[in-house]
Amino acid sequence: MFDLSGRVAVVTGASRGIGESSARVLDSAGAQVVLSGRTVSDLERVAADLTNSPVVIPCDLSQQGAGTQLAGEILDQVQGVDVLVNNAGIPMRRMPEKLTEEEIDLVFAINVRSLLTLSIGLADSMKARGGGSIINVSSVAGIRGPGARVAYAGTKGAVDAMTRALASDWGPDGIRVNSIAPGLIATAIWEESRNTVPGLIEDLEGQIALKRWGFGDDIADVVMFFASDASRYVTGETLAVDGGLARVTASAQPQVLPELLE
Repeated sequence: MFDLSGRVAVVTGASRGIGESSARVLDSAGAQVVLSGRTVSDLERVAADLTNSPVVIPCDLSQQGAGTQLAGEILDQVQGVDVLVNNAGIPMRRMPEKLTEEEIDLVFAINVRSLLTLSIGLADSMKARGGGSIINVSSVAGIRGPGARVAYAGTKGAVDAMTRALASDWGPDGIRVNSIAPGLIATAIWEESRNTVPGLIEDLEGQIALKRWGFGDDIADVVMFFASDASRYVTGETLAVDGGLARVTASAQPQVLPELLE
């Protein structure tokens, strides 16, 4: 259904979770995938299964100038980029009064600054190739306002706002910019809590209309949509991929008014 043959796709945070699933699905559609992340062994593990001459470029995006530097290293390895999946990010669970300036700076450096500078660094190569697709991985935290997530939610709200602004700036150049807001995805971030907190899985499932957690493939399929020509007339959008968590009322038990009972 989707054919990305001849296209080059960059995926940050590609060593596991949503990034790994995205790299695999883009490769399966024929794209050459550039994988970036901090853990070389995991990047190489993913790349070993890919078939279209994958490229591995390790990078720590928390550092000043890292996004710009990564863009240069990518363009040293490939002649241009058609798809960019800005997936790299870190969580930050703190009550506001417990946050330090260093923690705030760290989460904004990775989730916001590096995403923007990498996008800027690769945009000219997209323009030279007639356009492209930038896919920013956001979060329902930028929509819902969850507790103990003020810094993290702030970064994801910024990502969604930048998505719309970049879509406006680069639309005339044929570059589409969209974001995906995942809900509860069973990735490594949740692994310890899912295994150690009694009732956590079931309690959170109860808040989701579809009554299940998501997985990396659930997001990767939407990445494929935005990367492909199937979304050729879509830009500036934030799509919640969350089983209904952000906008659909749900609870563990059906809520039925007494007068509706028979």
